[in-house]
Amino acid sequence: MTKKRFSPVLTLFACLLALAIGFTAAFFLYTYIRRPTGGGVYSSGSLQIHFMELGNRNAGDSIYIKAGDQDILIDAGSTAESTNTTAKYIERYCTDGTLEYVIATHADEDHIAGFAGSEESPSIFERFDCEVLIDFPKTNKTTKTYEKYEAHREEAVREGMVHYTALECWEEENGAKRVYELASGIEMQVLYNYYYEHETRNENNYSVCLLFSQGDNYFLFTGDLEGEGEELLVQNNELPEVEMLKAGHHGSKTSCNEVLLEAVKPKIVCVSCCAGYNEYHASPENVFPTQAMIDRVAPYTDRVYVTSQVDEASEAGYTPMNGNIVVSSNRGKVEVSCSNDGRPLKDWDWFLQNRTLPQAWR
Repeated sequence: MTKKRFSPVLTLFACLLALAIGFTAAFFLYTYIRRPTGGGVYSSGSLQIHFMELGNRNAGDSIYIKAGDQDILIDAGSTAESTNTTAKYIERYCTDGTLEYVIATHADEDHIAGFAGSEESPSIFERFDCEVLIDFPKTNKTTKTYEKYEAHREEAVREGMVHYTALECWEEENGAKRVYELASGIEMQVLYNYYYEHETRNENNYSVCLLFSQGDNYFLFTGDLEGEGEELLVQNNELPEVEMLKAGHHGSKTSCNEVLLEAVKPKIVCVSCCAGYNEYHASPENVFPTQAMIDRVAPYTDRVYVTSQVDEASEAGYTPMNGNIVVSSNRGKVEVSCSNDGRPLKDWDWFLQNRTLPQAWR
């Protein structure tokens, strides 16, 4: 019997073809799954951060995040009635009625009122199945809103919700974790705040602080943290440069201080407030968003976005500025889209009439 002989030419061709296919596959994976310059692994899904309008002109935070198939809510301000607006918005994306993670950053009403709820506007805990709650270890509050928050929280725990404090997460106690994987390549990290363990008269500095990441893109949330709290946050954490920073305390003059900005060098800053509404009867320089905050942010970025603006002529007393602000990250590309108008703060009439253009924006 004559044995078959393999042609050396055909064998070489087959080997080269196999190598070509392998290199092509590797290049595809590197290009579409890994960021070309940063080396961080990215999921095939997206991370979407929604700074929601709250249905009124009061300052407050309520931020919905979609990470792969996971649904996250940070805070539920500004009033109990705000959930009539925010819940409808969340339901457009959270189609199964489950919020896998809920974070209450601190006990001020403009951050927890929607968790407390009212007869006219049920609590977030009643509207959604909340699986894990992470909240503040300490507070000085004894308000009715805080008492209602505690009552709804405990009822939700009895019905199966898991409750951790941010300190438990940091110390990884009782099943809590410092870092939660939300989807392939998307993580939520609970940062260390000195005031998780120590007393302060400034309620804002008790805020839970979070860092979200998708590959090499980072997104920082500091609640209402102010000057001293920001300094200690930088001292006690290895903070990366971030794509987006949520402006602390609604853009007050005590937030976004140089020590934090120098550490994280934000490319985008989002402010949850109604520009120009003097909710607290403050002096003009303290009305959100403040000139002091704007001046400090300006050297780092002019991409500052604000949810609403005061409008005394409208029935509600406000109109959208950017409206619902959505910061999305998909395979390394970060974009901003707005439900009303995508212009940054510096291009709005309100800003030109009420604030001074920083030198860095000229």
